[in-house]
Amino acid sequence: MKRFSFSLQLLLGLVVGVALGFVARAGDVTWLTTTLTEVGKLFVQLLKLAVPPLVFTAVVVSVANLRNVNGAARLAGKTLLWFLVTSLIAVAFGIGLGLILNPGLGVTIATEGAKAVDLEGAGTWVDFLTGIIPTNIVTAFTELNVLQIVFLGVVLGAAALAVGDKAEPFLNLSRSVLELVQKALWWVIRLAPIGTAGLIGKSVASYGWELLAPLAKLSAGVYIGCLLVLLVSYPLLLAFVAKVNPVTFYRNAWPAIELAFVSRSSVGTMPLTQRVTTERLGVDRDYASFAVPFGATTKMDGCAAIYPALAAIFVAQVFNIPLGVGQYLLIAFVSVVGSAATAGLTGAIVMLTLTLSTLGLPLEGVGLLLAIDPILDMIRTATNVAGQLVVPVIVARSEGRLDESVFNAPPQPLDEAPRSTVRVSDPLPA
Repeated sequence: MKRFSFSLQLLLGLVVGVALGFVARAGDVTWLTTTLTEVGKLFVQLLKLAVPPLVFTAVVVSVANLRNVNGAARLAGKTLLWFLVTSLIAVAFGIGLGLILNPGLGVTIATEGAKAVDLEGAGTWVDFLTGIIPTNIVTAFTELNVLQIVFLGVVLGAAALAVGDKAEPFLNLSRSVLELVQKALWWVIRLAPIGTAGLIGKSVASYGWELLAPLAKLSAGVYIGCLLVLLVSYPLLLAFVAKVNPVTFYRNAWPAIELAFVSRSSVGTMPLTQRVTTERLGVDRDYASFAVPFGATTKMDGCAAIYPALAAIFVAQVFNIPLGVGQYLLIAFVSVVGSAATAGLTGAIVMLTLTLSTLGLPLEGVGLLLAIDPILDMIRTATNVAGQLVVPVIVARSEGRLDESVFNAPPQPLDEAPRSTVRVSDPLPA
């Protein structure tokens, strides 16, 4: 397989998976469907296994690395600003498509059979805000509450900077653990072509087109909205703000976007996103070590902007609840401010629940969409990761931290193990 590039291996896995999925569905080959399901499930489980230590150490190290960056506060502010701007653009696409397509009109779904989804810490804004702070540190890791892990990482990273030299052993341990986790996770990512075949094959075999039929407008709207962001919004920002070639950007960024599509996990894709950002897009390593983990846990244009906007309009129309200008503005506000609620894991149920509860719409609407969520989540996550790559390029270009020779060079192979992404010997300032 070394004769084929990693990108080509992923593409081959995608093609093989689709073919096997069609065979399993058309011939009702139960054992093949089961095999594809288990292969995909094992791949996702391996990715999730690394999530707690990866997110915690990455956030701690990224906060600590800000000391190596001149104008760190300005860089962090610019990054957050562009996260908000691009999210606002994405939610505008979502609301616009919702008003044009009217995805819920004429949909005949038995709403009395739908059950409200009761997600602890996701029902209201108060629940969301209080849910950020863990009641038990161990539980945050064992229950895979990424938002709480991010909170702990930020607090401890900032505390380490404040303590100074005495915190150096803790930071060295965090760097070492991060290196170990990234190395192990890279071995898992090398299995991505096989995982891709299983995940896509399972989706094709299990869902087919019949499931999409009643929700065709909504499904089309999500894919169209994400493609508009990917092919219109981001290229325009890259061309006119970052002043780089969008085609070159997507050529270099493609492996991370493709892995995000099949894995449906921004956090699981993060090590590859980090490599692409520095080794292919030429973003300064110190800045990227902050921007990539930050983006992987908070930058969700697909899951937190386009999808909740369209889904909220869909639910309102199915339940015959009119929405006014105020509600549409509220959708935009929730999408821009509440992106962190998605926390980089598969699915956008938390964000959708938060949006519906804020608008006062029935939470039973979430139950109506759960069946097709895996299909929609693929393009949503690909959009998320693309945005997580676009913003660092924009900010790095504006700050003179983008190496254009790396950006414009032929794509570097990603088959080898990653180079070190953290600095073990950097001393803390006294």
